[in-house]
Amino acid sequence: MDLKVRLCLLLITLSWTVNLMSVSAQEEDEADVMDMDDGEVDIGDDILEGDAETEATDEAPTEPPIPKVTYKAPEPMGEHFFAESFDKGTLEGWITSKAKKDGIDEEIAKYDGEWEVEDMKDTKLPGDKGLVLKSRAKHHAISAWLLRPFNFDTMPLIVQYEVNFQTGIDCGGAYIKLLSQTEDLNLDEFVDRTPYTIMFGPDKCGEDYKLHFIFRHKNPKTGEYEEKHAKKSDSDLRSYYTDKKTHLYTLVLNPDNTYEILIDQTVVNSGSLLTDVTPAVNPAAEVEDPDDHKPEDWDERPKIQDPDAVKPEDWDEDAPAKIADEDAVKPEGWLDDEAEYIGDPDAVKPEDWDEDMDGEWEAPQVPNPACEAAPGCGKWEKPTIDNPSYKGKWKPPMIDNPNYQGVWKPRKVANPDYFEDLHPFRMTTFSAVGLELWSMSSDIFFDNFFVTSDRNTAERWANDGWGLKKAAEGAADPGLVKQMMTAAEERPWLWVVYVLTVALPVVLIIVFCCTGKKKPAAADYKKTDEPQPDVKEEAEAEAAAEAEAEVEEDEEEAEAEEEEDVKQEEQTADKKSDLEDSPAEEGANDEDSPDGEEEDADKSGESS
Repeated sequence: MDLKVRLCLLLITLSWTVNLMSVSAQEEDEADVMDMDDGEVDIGDDILEGDAETEATDEAPTEPPIPKVTYKAPEPMGEHFFAESFDKGTLEGWITSKAKKDGIDEEIAKYDGEWEVEDMKDTKLPGDKGLVLKSRAKHHAISAWLLRPFNFDTMPLIVQYEVNFQTGIDCGGAYIKLLSQTEDLNLDEFVDRTPYTIMFGPDKCGEDYKLHFIFRHKNPKTGEYEEKHAKKSDSDLRSYYTDKKTHLYTLVLNPDNTYEILIDQTVVNSGSLLTDVTPAVNPAAEVEDPDDHKPEDWDERPKIQDPDAVKPEDWDEDAPAKIADEDAVKPEGWLDDEAEYIGDPDAVKPEDWDEDMDGEWEAPQVPNPACEAAPGCGKWEKPTIDNPSYKGKWKPPMIDNPNYQGVWKPRKVANPDYFEDLHPFRMTTFSAVGLELWSMSSDIFFDNFFVTSDRNTAERWANDGWGLKKAAEGAADPGLVKQMMTAAEERPWLWVVYVLTVALPVVLIIVFCCTGKKKPAAADYKKTDEPQPDVKEEAEAEAAAEAEAEVEEDEEEAEAEEEEDVKQEEQTADKKSDLEDSPAEEGANDEDSPDGEEEDADKSGESS
């Protein structure tokens, strides 16, 4: 196939592929809104509102209206310990802290950050309210009691809630604390040092994007608590902090000590409380003996200088590393009497130059024009080369240390603090949830807090709350073309990318498919025996075709001649058989043959 045709087909295929991807992406967005599966919200006729008919007008047709999702407050169903959607529009049941932080300046020690219950700024669900952190650079603390304390026994723990960084997030957290049940727990005095059982949720400062899961483990021997941090997620979390969409954060703890962390119902981290947290829950059975010390004669050197080595007599430590090249010759035309730089002859001493203050004036140095055509100016010196006799300072060679004892380590002894807790899931009972935050960003939106021991109940609550938000955001999302145009308005340099990825293939299609070199007429060529460069390939192809045709004709002629010979042989054979069958005729012919010969002879004589 011709190269131009192949390139044309390839470019057309790529163009069609881009168009199909754009259309399919837009159709998927619409399908997500209009037809969600069982794991998401089913938006029926009672939720989607829109005009069934459009009035006929003389104006150009407008875009179809975006389907509107009507908000319906989620209702907790099944076993749960806490459920809050804030749809009452008040902070009823929540307690703002009136405490102060210890150890910091009085002016910033107060927990005086503001909390409000309101709609999101760019809400797609009018009526859906949430808890909003309103202040910047202030301490915020708010909490609420559970319906009943959660005990870690044989049932899993599922904690989930929604967060939307409406204005982005520079530095701050949006994590939740599950406050431990203690005799002196007072939500009015909720501060950073209030004991908690679990801390979970997003946190970001600079380019460090975190998703915390921290639990406080009680040492069974000492009774002290120590924070255990889950391993870092391998997933890229950046988009969850920057896309200004509502995201669902879920923590699942199982009685078998396994855990899962999900964002938008997708697992982003998982592991075991026994093996995937730091520091480890259980300490080492043996530790280094603190009273063991390295002996003074312990030799840790794997290599030493050979004590028997002697410096060779011809070893010259004073020899220079570089010497003059004795074979070098001064280039011809070298100007020994000319300086490489001279005073600028065009320079003029400034009028305000004071020799008493500024010293004797000298013209600035410029390259000597006489040296431009010469190989060099000034005193010529031989160039230096590496000294073949240079060896440097002599050092004895290194050999294996016969007294090497290895790297010394203290001996191991039994760990006096060792314990083995095979059930770290059995954490301290908690009886309240709280948000204790410092943030340099405001308008952080929280919604639909839920604590339960049944995963199906949690998923149902998520579908009725977050699923509805996702559907509304999907319905309002612009198509691919609009998103590209909006992005280009914010970042003009994207127009260059669009031109290169969209316009360039179209131009190439036109160039390769609709244009080409015009075949020149035979009369345009100069009559020479040498084929012209631009028709050489065609001439060779035609010559090859003619040669092949001649070969075929020769083969056909040869076959025809063979067939003719066969026919003649068959006729000759038939004649012979006829003569054998009629001897009388043969005899008659023999008798007539002399007369025929005489007649022929007479004719030849007359002609002569």
